[in-house]
Amino acid sequence: MSENMNENMNETEAATVTLTLDNNEELECAVLTIFEAAGNQYIALLPLNENGEEDEESDVYLYRFSETEDGEPKLENIEDDDEYDAAADKFDEWMDSLEFDEIDLDED
Repeated sequence: MSENMNENMNETEAATVTLTLDNNEELECAVLTIFEAAGNQYIALLPLNENGEEDEESDVYLYRFSETEDGEPKLENIEDDDEYDAAADKFDEWMDSLEFDEIDLDED
């Protein structure tokens, strides 16, 4: 798997990453968030559909995230089950906080 992060964004356009899967298929994904869990940085990606919109029916991909000395993003597979569980739990907390914020906003 390799990645290419799109740094050309404006206010209405989210950051994207192009993943190259093991079968050489390219998958364009929106960056949902970059977060810390258990002392590591992680990135949550959501595949885009053929119209370039977030595919909310798709699974979210979690990767360990870092930057090279040149400032380029580096994504790594999470091989350890305990590490993945910690990252997934932290991502779930983030999602829950968004839902709470949306509910809070709807009640105003």
